[in-house]
Amino acid sequence: MPHPIMFRDDDPGLTELRRVALGFPEAFEKISHGRPAFCAPKMFAVYGGNAKSDGTMVSYPHSLLVKVDESEQRALGQDSRFFSPMYLAPSGWLGLDFGAAPVDWDEVGELVDASFRLTASARLIRLLDGT
Repeated sequence: MPHPIMFRDDDPGLTELRRVALGFPEAFEKISHGRPAFCAPKMFAVYGGNAKSDGTMVSYPHSLLVKVDESEQRALGQDSRFFSPMYLAPSGWLGLDFGAAPVDWDEVGELVDASFRLTASARLIRLLDGT
């Protein structure tokens, strides 16, 4: 049975995230587990996610999930805007809740860029860097 669609095209921040994520070399959007996922071809960003808190699932429908370098995980994890997404956190992913504070789209761009660099092939990174 397919996952239900868990977003709408007019969701807060989705249009902006699409603009950022689809600007990376060979990036495309697909629906994964009912949510927009951005890939090239590996997934480097997802719109929306869930976390567990005290055994209860907490939904963050308007959020960004990105892979984060191990050296940055602790610092970002201390920021109350970030959460540990279910299933992806053990692989180095964090979520940024768009509803926790006004979204800094420059910061989002940096997070997506870093996530892309952690997941993309060397060829795509060279394309990104123009080398």
